[in-house]
Amino acid sequence: MIDFTSTNIRLWSRLGSCGAFGQAALSLPEAEEKTVILTADVCNFSGLDRFRAGYPDRVYNVGIAEQNMIGIAAGMAKEGFIPFAATYAAFATMRCADQIKLCMGYMNLPVKLVGLSAGFSAGILGPTHMSLEDVAFMRALPNVVILSPADCTAAVKATLAAAQLDAPVYLRLTGSMNNPIIYKEDFEFEVGKAIELRAGEDIAIIATGSMVHHALKSAELLEQAGFSAEVTDMHTITPLDREAVEKACAKRLIVTVEEHSASGGLGGAVAEALALKPARPPHLILGARGAYPHAGDYPFLLEYSGLTAPQIAERISETCKELF
Repeated sequence: MIDFTSTNIRLWSRLGSCGAFGQAALSLPEAEEKTVILTADVCNFSGLDRFRAGYPDRVYNVGIAEQNMIGIAAGMAKEGFIPFAATYAAFATMRCADQIKLCMGYMNLPVKLVGLSAGFSAGILGPTHMSLEDVAFMRALPNVVILSPADCTAAVKATLAAAQLDAPVYLRLTGSMNNPIIYKEDFEFEVGKAIELRAGEDIAIIATGSMVHHALKSAELLEQAGFSAEVTDMHTITPLDREAVEKACAKRLIVTVEEHSASGGLGGAVAEALALKPARPPHLILGARGAYPHAGDYPFLLEYSGLTAPQIAERISETCKELF
């Protein structure tokens, strides 16, 4: 069993979400003896070295063959195993689109697809490694649960939750090493149930993944400007917590923030949930810009896309001044 102590939480934060996944993986065989892990030649990057040393017969490195990895994972799921298939999010989803559609969407096999370094965190390697359209694709598929944890503590929780679901899962891991800590102690993680982290009267900020930290910081800046902002961690994008969206409608403005394209991700999911409501507040969708940036480090790419806390607060403040 994993202990959610302050020491472990700080360790996971230093390792980043990929390393935290590797730490969580160590407890999976204890919880379920049918757990296996497949990797497309990124065992070390996935934080799985200790898992491989402790459970060598449960790790399958298929090499740089991501599409084949999905097929193998599907076959193992069909035989009763609980397969986690891990690689860069950009390759895990878009390169394997057909295999995912057939094996996870159509056949509804409980493959747990782990998208490492989603968003901009591998952006130093260029647009080929930026994953900004993965949620849009995965949302279009039936049956697939999409988990997007806010920090490394939540990444551990999401990994454990994914193992217990008899459903295909996409675990989207964002952020870099020394990931900011949102959850400083053990907490209840329920798939499909958002978590309100901050109360507010004027604005409802619904964030997911790495952007939860920036949303909380932007709410502090907005408070200094005279706007009261609620912040909700929407850690499950599919199935979406529609009750949380309904609650947000009591505010004067809804804002969604994600390290993903502004088209088709969390913002799209919330917009679809709001579409038939006769009376709803305006909805500001904040995400990555339309064009792919050049290669750059993680802080630079977030700033380029307007996804730092001051930039988010400025966009929200400008919108509020136009509307209120």
